[in-house]
This record gives sequence, structure tokens and C-alpha cells, in this order.
Amino acid sequence: MADTMSSPLEQLSTAMADAVATAAGSVVAVHTGRSRSSGFAWREGLVVTCDEALPDDADVSLCLPSGASASAKLVGRDAGTDIALLRIEGHALSPIAFEAAPVRAGSVALAIGSLAGTPVAAAGVVSLSGPAWRSLRGGEIDARIELGLTLRRIAEGGLAVDAQGRAIGMSVFGPRRRVLVIPGATIDRVAAHLAAHGRVPRGYLGVGLQPVKLEPEGIGAMIMAIDRDGPAANAGLHQGDVIVAWNGEPVRSVQALLRALGPASVGTVVTLSLRRAGEPVEAKITMGERPAD
Repeated sequence: MADTMSSPLEQLSTAMADAVATAAGSVVAVHTGRSRSSGFAWREGLVVTCDEALPDDADVSLCLPSGASASAKLVGRDAGTDIALLRIEGHALSPIAFEAAPVRAGSVALAIGSLAGTPVAAAGVVSLSGPAWRSLRGGEIDARIELGLTLRRIAEGGLAVDAQGRAIGMSVFGPRRRVLVIPGATIDRVAAHLAAHGRVPRGYLGVGLQPVKLEPEGIGAMIMAIDRDGPAANAGLHQGDVIVAWNGEPVRSVQALLRALGPASVGTVVTLSLRRAGEPVEAKITMGERPAD
């Protein structure tokens, strides 16, 4: 009786351990002077990791599954989608291929990272699987996937895999340390852009904004600071102007307005409805590209 009851658990345990062992061949530890995280081989000579865990202007080294160390160079990074791309030379890693099938809530998931070349893993379930969403930093994420598991800090940037061991994305920390997955479709799209161009463009207004209440019950975004050489200044906007609508859509919040400044906004012409000294004004502004810094 005991053997019969334990058999399915043993099979599950073996399957999970095999999935970790298989994925671990593509997972690396990412070391900088003051941080430890994980990453994985995306294409030959290219490693994806978590942008949030990668300090600016840091020398990066990788600890490979073999235990060997290798230096890496930053190819590009995108804070909006939390993706950074590194280049490694002289070492062969096994690139992953992401599973294209939808991820189902309630299914088993594993998060796999690396501790100095040794795999670390956490198991749980997909606690949420939802539609595409836009991050607070303006990144377009192809699906909202949350994992019900406890992720070690060093495993951030590692692989998330399903019950069959198929890679579904990258494990990262979200708000209140919820574990999110940046889906494979997002990684493939953004990493390819980083490999080609080194960065993902974001729209740029050239203003500092602060929310203000409008009568009777509206919200506006007041221009508190303005880049004298930026798109807003070139369109005739002034400090103190209040943006009340964007292409006819009322401003819901400053955050929502900033989220509209995605890659597709660069070069587009936007009509802003303003209040200037209490009087309605309209301005057309050609969106710029956010400076690299």
C-alpha cells in the first residue's frame, strides 16, 4: 500500500529533478562587484539576464554550468521589459528554445537559477496567467504570468519551465516580491532588438510631470520642468501647462501617460489638450526618442 501511494510522488520528484538537470545546462550565474543573479543562454554567444539585478557600468563575469568562469560584455538592456543581453566568447553553451503554447493557471512551474555553477530550483504553480500588459516603465509584456513560489535572489534572471521542462520565460521579482515571468515571446522580441541595436527606443516628451486635480472631478498632468531642447519645448509647451488629454483621451494618471511612451510612439505626432492659465490650448507634438542616459 505504501509503495503504491509513494510511486506517483516518486515519479513527480524524478520528473522535476530531470527538468532541472536539463535546463541547468543553459543556466549561468551572473556576478558583478556587488550583485549575484542568474541568466541563461539565449543564442550562441548571447546570454539573457534580468536588467533590474544588473548594476550600471559594472564588470560582469559568468559562472558556467561546468564551474568555469568567463567574462561577459553588455550588449544592451531594456528596463521596460527587465531584459539585459550579455555577450560571451570562447565558451559553448546550450541555447534554450521557448515553448510557444499558452501557460495555464494552476499548472506546475519551476524556477531555475545558478549558485556559482550549481543549479538552484524552486517549485510551485502558475498562480496567474493573463493577457498582455504594459510595465510601469513602458515595456510591452506579451502575457501576465505570476508564479506561486519562493524565489532566491540569486535565481532572479534564471529560467522558468513548465511541468515538461519546457522553457516558458525568465523569472524576475515584481512588486512586493511577487515572482513574475517575462515570457519567451517578449524575450525573443526584445533580445533580438538589443542584439541588433543595443537598446529599445522609448518615447520622450522632455517634461517633468506632476498630477493635479481639475474641476469638477478630473485629473491633469502639470509640467513642472521642461527640457529646453526637447519635443515639448519645440512644440511650444511651457512650465505650468496642464495636460488634460492625449489624442482626445482624458489623462487618467501621470503613470498612464508615461506608459503611452512606448517604442511605437517615437516619431508619431500627438495632439495634446492643455490648460494654460485656465484657458484651453491644443498643441501638436512630434514624439522624440528618450536619450540613452
